[in-house]
Amino acid sequence: MRSIFLLFIALFCIQANTIDAFSSPRLTFITPILNTACTSSSTSTTALYGKKDARAAGNERKNKTVREKKVKDDVIEIEGTVIESLPNAMFRCTIDGAPDTQEPVLATISGKIRKNFVKILVGDKVTIELSPYDLTRGRITFRKR
Repeated sequence: MRSIFLLFIALFCIQANTIDAFSSPRLTFITPILNTACTSSSTSTTALYGKKDARAAGNERKNKTVREKKVKDDVIEIEGTVIESLPNAMFRCTIDGAPDTQEPVLATISGKIRKNFVKILVGDKVTIELSPYDLTRGRITFRKR
């Protein structure tokens, strides 16, 4: 009888160590018994593992005042000046430090600038991302104050 009871507890220990995120917990009335009877050497992981660390990193990021951007490998970032405003949020921009013979870049505004309704006027200093495939077109990603 004792061996049947130990076998019964062992089966529940195995069932308790497996985690299924989409099913509701079954046999919740046996959980206190299982916690005292089972001594498992492996720790069970949950779906929320590392959540406190992620929140702490997020709080550290909020307190920073310096603007940090992710480094993109496939774009060329340059500084420029808006010389002409065109329809459909398009702008002609000159590249700062480029010779006068270089033709201006046709640039559109990025999604975040469009979403936050940042107004870009003629004469504004902007940061432009150029694609390495077409150096005559770009995306305005930042407007200098």
